[in-house]
Amino acid sequence: MYARLGEIIGLDASIAVTLAAHQAIGLKGIILAGNKEQKARYLPKLASGEHIAAFCLTEPSSGSDVASIKSRATLSEDKKHYILNGSKVWITNGGMANIFTVFAKTEVVDSDSSVKDKITAFIVERDFGGVTNGKPEDKLGIRGSNTCAVHFENTRVPIENVLGEVGGGFKVAMSTLNSGRFSMGSMVAGLLKKLIEMTAAYACMRKQFNKSLSEFGLIQEKFALMAQKAYVMESMAYLTAGMLDQPGFPDCSIEAAMVKVFSSEGAWQCVSEALQVLGGSGYMRDYPYERLLRDSRILLIFEGTNEILRMYIALTGLQHAGRILTARDSARKLEENAYYFGRTVETLLLRFGKTIVEEQMVLKRVANILINLYGMTAVLSRASRSIRMGIRNHDHEVLLANIFCAEAYYQNLFTLSQLDKYSPENLDEQIKKVSQQVLEKQAYICAHPLERTD
Repeated sequence: MYARLGEIIGLDASIAVTLAAHQAIGLKGIILAGNKEQKARYLPKLASGEHIAAFCLTEPSSGSDVASIKSRATLSEDKKHYILNGSKVWITNGGMANIFTVFAKTEVVDSDSSVKDKITAFIVERDFGGVTNGKPEDKLGIRGSNTCAVHFENTRVPIENVLGEVGGGFKVAMSTLNSGRFSMGSMVAGLLKKLIEMTAAYACMRKQFNKSLSEFGLIQEKFALMAQKAYVMESMAYLTAGMLDQPGFPDCSIEAAMVKVFSSEGAWQCVSEALQVLGGSGYMRDYPYERLLRDSRILLIFEGTNEILRMYIALTGLQHAGRILTARDSARKLEENAYYFGRTVETLLLRFGKTIVEEQMVLKRVANILINLYGMTAVLSRASRSIRMGIRNHDHEVLLANIFCAEAYYQNLFTLSQLDKYSPENLDEQIKKVSQQVLEKQAYICAHPLERTD
């Protein structure tokens, strides 16, 4: 149901972000880790919209590095409250939220009796006092959403408002973010459907050289791309949603991360291509394309940057590569890619061992293959179901599935070749050398083409 709702509200990114910050991450921690009393106290008003939630994790000195947060909660002398101090930045709904899921360092006595700082999650009400927020941020996109810093100064949080276990906040944060990412697929798919409609109307109406734009091959190619991306991300999102609907909150974190990466990058690409169809008109504010372009850029950053998520996808996928090999899908391209991917993973683990966690360019390629494999699985499953059930326009679905699988197949073959240390396609050492030289001088170091030697 949430995936379907995301598809509807995806037409306006600011509305989508506001709802997602409230429902997908703001209150999600209470659903996942809250006890019966916490759920009974907070969820009814959060569900009705009477109260708005916000998720407070990012700090000025800690973005992707969650473990480096500096906010601190200290147990009061009477041991009835935690005294919370710290600041959070870029908090969506921060200026209007009543309820905050806040993460802070607390002292925890470990099993060996040593005292360590660990992250704990708290449910914080604005009415607790000491909660203030900064002015709304002046953002590139999603300007209709509220984003600001939130400050906690000696905020007294009852011990009953610890979310999950003391010291278990990192797990709460990751579980919340992991479960919320999949909805980006349906949200972006909803946006792309509308984007296709309004761009197609323009392409059929606009004439150049006595022909409609829609008659030109390169314009047709753009519409095929947009339709394909929408179909793939929608298929991935609903496949993941179906798995998440199974009892017991199954772990679909890697699938959700793959949906997020594919959808966010697909949105950025498709909005850019749609704007290109309109040419100069698309660049003007009279049309919505410039707003859509600005709005879509944030998708590659929030809820985990795509770079960080690729590392997570790859490292998690390396542990479960065997599962891919047992997929009972008869599609030749998927089977072949999956087979060679499994063999490549074995080679990589032998080659790098534990140090593979530092090989980010290698892990990026592993993640890209996994994302393609999941996309292929999703579209083949959906298209096969549509044929079997006689769903309208199932022949169109088959075309989209075949196009994506063919492109993904050849992308995977090239990426697999790049993972071979001795392959001519592997340029890792050259890339590292160029980067080192640029960063050493902190400049573009090539001589100007008009420069002469003495």
